[in-house]
Amino acid sequence: MARIVVFASFKPAPSTRDEFIALIETMVDKSRQEPGCERYDLYEDENAGLHLYEVYADEKALQEHRETEHYVTYRALVDDLLTEGIHVTILKGVDVAP
Repeated sequence: MARIVVFASFKPAPSTRDEFIALIETMVDKSRQEPGCERYDLYEDENAGLHLYEVYADEKALQEHRETEHYVTYRALVDDLLTEGIHVTILKGVDVAP
């Protein structure tokens, strides 16, 4: 099975930015411990947007991630901290170097 790459982009409200960062840092820590998670990295752009770069071993690992307690908790809380919806792009490799 092929790796799955996920890009998730967020625009936290200025008033909830610290709370959002704390929530995402918890996700980063716990997600990196999942057996099928190969990368789970947080980036910030020049406009204060935040982005997760996630790599999973396969579709099963991504689905297992979405069923974890920390993911379910995060999804229940995150929308109230953002100024707009989460933008998620899921990529499957076509021609990827090993």
